[in-house]
Amino acid sequence: MRQRLEARKLLVDKTSIACKVTEQDVKKKEDNLSTEVRSLLVGGTTLSIAKSKLQESNCQLEGESGYAHLKIVTNKLRKRQQFMISQVSFIYPLKIEAGPSQDQELESFPGGSRLGTKPLSQGSVRILGLPFSMAPFTRMSFFTDKKEVQKSATALGYVAHAVSLIAPYLRVPIRYPLRLGGSKTYIRDYAPYIEPSPSDMSPITTLSQNSNFVEFPLFLDGQDTTRAAYAVFLLNKNIEQLLNFVGENSLGPRQVLANLKELIRIIQSPDYIDSL
Repeated sequence: MRQRLEARKLLVDKTSIACKVTEQDVKKKEDNLSTEVRSLLVGGTTLSIAKSKLQESNCQLEGESGYAHLKIVTNKLRKRQQFMISQVSFIYPLKIEAGPSQDQELESFPGGSRLGTKPLSQGSVRILGLPFSMAPFTRMSFFTDKKEVQKSATALGYVAHAVSLIAPYLRVPIRYPLRLGGSKTYIRDYAPYIEPSPSDMSPITTLSQNSNFVEFPLFLDGQDTTRAAYAVFLLNKNIEQLLNFVGENSLGPRQVLANLKELIRIIQSPDYIDSL
């Protein structure tokens, strides 16, 4: 009987200890649950406040008054952009020079419809009276006209300056930044950095140790036509980026002047303000 009594006492003690542990676990869970409930209450209050603010904002935007106000502000912004771009066009006028045989195909160009028309050649568009030709940038020889090379470099400097003015007016960060210098302008490429060999480096080309970019000349530096041609390609990609921003496509990979003229024409057209 004593052994049984002792065994019962041990069982009762174990059961009591287990109950105490269970009570402690239950208390911890209750505390955690109360914390979560308080968090849910705070979250619900925050959500209710946000919902009410959203409803107020929707009420302000609903109806003609809200949309009309937004349209007025947007119209003012785009008219201001048109004015600034017109000033750029006044500084760097782009004119089409073509013979009588090209009049018909050029008439469709200012209208914006290019279906069934031939793209403009580089020689048909001039900036400040200067043409641009890709021929020296793709093949340089002893017989290349040095004046034509200088005119093309100057024209590219004008285009680079015009692009550097238009991009901020449209609030578009161009992918390939420019270092302006007139006919000695450079363009930067932030492509994956590959350290060039010393023979590929020109004395003026700079490589930044902190930011990985390479500068390419928008002019013919000696006989290195590859780097200059790539610089023209990057400049045209900047203009293509601006064209895409206003909802148009590029006229071609080498149509630098024609693409710039098309960009200015689209921004100055009445459809640019109405396309909200």
